[in-house]
Amino acid sequence: MLTLKAADLSAVQMQDYLQYAIAPRPICFASTIDAEGNINLSPFSFFNMFSTKPPICIFSPARRVRDNTTKHTLENVKEVKECVINIVNYDMVQQMSLASTEYAKGVNEFEKAGFTMLKSDLVAPPRVAEAPVQFECVVNEVISLGENHGAGNLILAEIKLIHINEAILDQQGKIDQEKIDLVARLGGDWYCRVTPENLFKVAKPLAKLGIGVDNLPQSVRFSKVLTGNDLGMLGNIENLPTDEEVDLVSFLPEVKEVLDATIGDATNRERELHQLAQQFLAQNDVALALKIVLL
Repeated sequence: MLTLKAADLSAVQMQDYLQYAIAPRPICFASTIDAEGNINLSPFSFFNMFSTKPPICIFSPARRVRDNTTKHTLENVKEVKECVINIVNYDMVQQMSLASTEYAKGVNEFEKAGFTMLKSDLVAPPRVAEAPVQFECVVNEVISLGENHGAGNLILAEIKLIHINEAILDQQGKIDQEKIDLVARLGGDWYCRVTPENLFKVAKPLAKLGIGVDNLPQSVRFSKVLTGNDLGMLGNIENLPTDEEVDLVSFLPEVKEVLDATIGDATNRERELHQLAQQFLAQNDVALALKIVLL
């Protein structure tokens, strides 16, 4: 394993390692305005939500690594403590990238990138009409993280008003994760797209108390077949099945076939049962998979 000491890395090297490793990152497409009324639009991937009550997002216009200068967005929010955070989806990603061009102060990136300015209801900066979700925010605080090349400036933005394109809502009025078609930043020029075929669910353990991987039998914990993800699913079961429940699965045709074919061959029996359990885990039938590995 490569081990690097942070103090030995240049700002460029540090940025490269961090941006490739800490990813994907959501994109804050921030519109701001200065005291003279000049509008700026710029994306930032040092961004996320940090509180829901109050609803707080934080994004960070870092000092430029190459020359240590600050960005117009940072200068603007210090003059006018408001912004709009526009969420970026796939339909607008190329225009969003164009808006990141370092145009001179006073140049309107809405116009350069071909976006539609939409008047905000509560704040001075306009919204991006093409964005599927737009958050009108007031800036509560700006926290400088230093004066060095690449040092961040945390902008604490409190959401006051939310605008959502109804086309991305489901029948319950909630945002449909498939319809919103989000994109995120990776390292260098890389992005990723959240498409239906790469979406998956992981059951939250908040509503129940899983037994934990440590309570699985040693043969399961140290399986040569089951992966860490497999063990995580099995450990999220609330209770181990009874011996009677485990015995019953031996009558299932696919299980019986493995048992009959591996009589007197404990090593292959365990391997094949674990492989069969994996198939049921892939179908999210965790209870049955657990019974199979416990045979």
